[in-house]
Amino acid sequence: MSRTLDTLLRPSLLAVAIALSAPLASTALIAAEQASSVRAYNLPAAPLASTLNQIASQAGLALTLNPALAAGKTSAPVKGQFDAQGALREALRGSGLQLEQSSAGTFSLVPVPEGVVALPETSIIGQGNYESAWGPVEGYVATRTAAGSKTDTPIAELPRSVTVITRKQMEDRSVLNLNDALRYTAGVQSSGYGSDSRSDWLLVRGFVPTQFLDGLPLPKGNYATPKIDTWSLERIAVLRGPASSVYGQTPPGGLLDMVSRRPQAESSNEVEVQTGTNNHKQISFDSTGKIDDEGQFLYRIGGVVRDSDTAVDHIPDKRYNVAPSLTWNINDDTKLTLLSQFTRDDTGITGQFLPLQGTKLSSPAGKISHHKNLGDPDWEFYDRTYYALGYAFETRLNDTWQFRQNLRYTKNDLSFQGITAGGSFWPNGPELAVDADGNVSRSAGKVDENIGQFAVDNNFQADFQTGAVSHTLLLGLDHQRSDADARWLWGSAGVPTINFNRPVYGQDFSKVQYFTMYDYTQKTQQTGLYIQDQMALDNWRLTLGGREDWVHTGTTFHNQNDATNTQRDKSFSGNAALSYVFDNGITPYLSYAESFQAGSGTQVLSTGAFKPTEGKQYEAGIKYQPPGTKALLTAAVFDLTQTNTSVTEGGITRQVGEVRVRGLELEASADVTESLKLVGSYTYNDSEITKGTAEEKGNRMNQVPRNQATAWADYTWHSGPLDGFGVGAGVRYVGDTYGNAANTDWGHVGSYTVYDASAHYDLGRVSSTLKGVTVAVDAKNIFNKDYLATCDGFYCYYGDQRNVVASVNYKF
Repeated sequence: MSRTLDTLLRPSLLAVAIALSAPLASTALIAAEQASSVRAYNLPAAPLASTLNQIASQAGLALTLNPALAAGKTSAPVKGQFDAQGALREALRGSGLQLEQSSAGTFSLVPVPEGVVALPETSIIGQGNYESAWGPVEGYVATRTAAGSKTDTPIAELPRSVTVITRKQMEDRSVLNLNDALRYTAGVQSSGYGSDSRSDWLLVRGFVPTQFLDGLPLPKGNYATPKIDTWSLERIAVLRGPASSVYGQTPPGGLLDMVSRRPQAESSNEVEVQTGTNNHKQISFDSTGKIDDEGQFLYRIGGVVRDSDTAVDHIPDKRYNVAPSLTWNINDDTKLTLLSQFTRDDTGITGQFLPLQGTKLSSPAGKISHHKNLGDPDWEFYDRTYYALGYAFETRLNDTWQFRQNLRYTKNDLSFQGITAGGSFWPNGPELAVDADGNVSRSAGKVDENIGQFAVDNNFQADFQTGAVSHTLLLGLDHQRSDADARWLWGSAGVPTINFNRPVYGQDFSKVQYFTMYDYTQKTQQTGLYIQDQMALDNWRLTLGGREDWVHTGTTFHNQNDATNTQRDKSFSGNAALSYVFDNGITPYLSYAESFQAGSGTQVLSTGAFKPTEGKQYEAGIKYQPPGTKALLTAAVFDLTQTNTSVTEGGITRQVGEVRVRGLELEASADVTESLKLVGSYTYNDSEITKGTAEEKGNRMNQVPRNQATAWADYTWHSGPLDGFGVGAGVRYVGDTYGNAANTDWGHVGSYTVYDASAHYDLGRVSSTLKGVTVAVDAKNIFNKDYLATCDGFYCYYGDQRNVVASVNYKF
């Protein structure tokens, strides 16, 4: 896109969205495809036309309504679980009118012929079959999501590339963290630095995704990164591509939209005990249900207690997590859910910074063992405390408008001491970091980082019609305030060496000469105003959106004589997408989206903050949801660019000029039968540094493989001698990568393929006295493939070794 056209398009997106969103006409015609999904209704008796319009608009169902037929008539109450047709027929009870379907699939109202009694053909389905964008999913295939739109939208109709990892998928694969959860997702690079108990190292379309929990972003610093426990999650949506037109500060690659397990009216209790590799021991629990008989108050409390070692000697992995929540159903139209969480981690640097010699390069002293700790457990520690308190509020104001507010305060306190072995600070180059006897020079660092964040998102949603066009209009205002204190001391002089074959711990670190890499206080305020309109005309879907962001960042550099830096950033982000929903389940789409992200943290040894990044993406895709099945097949091609991209090499983060990623993504998920469930994906990424230093320009981006492919299948018997028994198997292929922007041989690692497997048995099928008890065994990298996850030109990081976890789960 030319600069002139780009300049004209950006403000035009917002103007067009506002112009098309005005409710100019009465609700006379609702035109959209029949919605087959089921939703909860609790509508009182009201003017018939108003009730019918509300049902059809929310469901996206095409309905022609003659106002004269509905004039003066009152609808019957609509309460329960219905599909769109069933809800309309329920509302029409006693009205003397009935639905009539045309050959094109649209509906109209006609009088009931004389002498004929119109019986309501309701489709009442149990609560378990109803799905919302923020609720549970049965099986592997979600049908609705709020990712990318902040509205409850069918995934098959959303003109964006989205994957939802359901609770069932996480259970079948014994997921312990986000790296585990996203391993089989298209466009995602998981465990980029191998298994690290400190953080989840993820890339989406080549960029670190912003993590959202319950509609609000999680705070992220230099080292104080979030590590949400997957046990407390109901679903994880991966939105690929820019989303700043709704979410504000996000990268062009995409984001994670996670939803907490929330209180349910149906009583449920669960306890799970695990044991496994590296002395892994964990107890997880979850309980939900009504507090009072009427169900006005619902509760949920879950948590995890883990006491474990890791793949690296003498490094623990201890976690204490609890997540209580409470829902107050204030009335039929208003609900408030309080959400809280506390997590305490006691661990270390399991993603060790290992020298090139002994890992990628040969060494006279041999190979460095995966398990050897080249730090010092008597001196190192990693302590993190995370807690959050907030709520999700929603209310329906009238037949057209509803209001939602999400609010949360989050605190993330981190303190650690860590050692790196060899690498960038060895004076004669990283290839000489290890001598012939296996002695390694080291450096030491101390980090203290504390981040406090307040975030609130307010939005109004209106469902209405203008002539033949149905609208879902979203008007929103969000605000964030964060305070961060960060200090990093680093030194190499005075750090004792270590022998990687015969490590000696408990050495003297009192003589280390530390240098202050940074020591700052940073306060950030961000406000965003956004508008989005999702329009439907017959089978056409058009989405237009725009957002203006204002960001103010003030930084005081305590190691630079309290020098200050004030940065004010303002940016408009737009979004436009068009799709056509064919009756046979095929939906092709085109989209254009923009991203904006103000820099957080500071440049090392500087009083300058990072420049904001801006990105844009063009995407074309097709989705196929075969009618009558629980399956979704998707394909997408995209072309995205970002300016001022950050890269991290040797522990130091800097920015390059511009990068571009073009790619293809194929993905499938299906509940083929009650027994067989499948997921699979293929990703091709062509990444390039288009503006940078002479050594970088034209090279591939850090850690972005050209090719990735995954497949997972789970089969469970429901009859015969194997009744209740199930097995799962998966394969993951990751192509070769470069860990540095210069694309040197020192930064290159080859491709690898690993295999996963699981087995589970529902003991309740054997004996009624064991009802609710399931035993399972899950193995990742079952053949113990030895590979390097990445090398950045200074250090190397081993990939995950075989990990086996056995569990007993009791649901009652």
